[in-house]
Amino acid sequence: MSTSRRGRPRKFTRPSRAITVTLPDDVIAALRTIDGDLSHAIARVAAPLIATTPPARATEVVRYGDRAVIVVPRNRALLARAGVELIPFADGRALIAFDDLSASQLELRLGDALTDPGLTGGDRTLFEELASILRNARRADASSVQQRSIIVLHSARRRSRSLEPRSASA
Repeated sequence: MSTSRRGRPRKFTRPSRAITVTLPDDVIAALRTIDGDLSHAIARVAAPLIATTPPARATEVVRYGDRAVIVVPRNRALLARAGVELIPFADGRALIAFDDLSASQLELRLGDALTDPGLTGGDRTLFEELASILRNARRADASSVQQRSIIVLHSARRRSRSLEPRSASA
């Protein structure tokens, strides 16, 4: 049985630590065009320099306290066939989000897609693993599937300053 982790959820899925870094203002501005969170922006810029091994599973259940979320790799077939939106993380994985779809409906869509012989390779593995996680969670006596809403701010431009917090000392 795993122990629950207290405090903030992990920002990254691999070992990490807090550091202090001083950067020129123009570099900070450039990084914020990549991601509003500077640590994610730096990780994205550094990603091509890091030799990574693919995760053992296409999907992962990431725990925080007595709860967990499902994290998946970014995948076009999942977007097209399951009707979900993927909220990207800096490490190339994503959180699943959807508007008018229940977890049961998602599980059904995944099952339907798995009957299609055109679904092959990594897409099939992803769909099988995700369907298995949903099915096992639904059937388990010790857990329940709950849907939560997230807030997604959408801007017509790549990055909108109006979405950033205003400094109190201006």
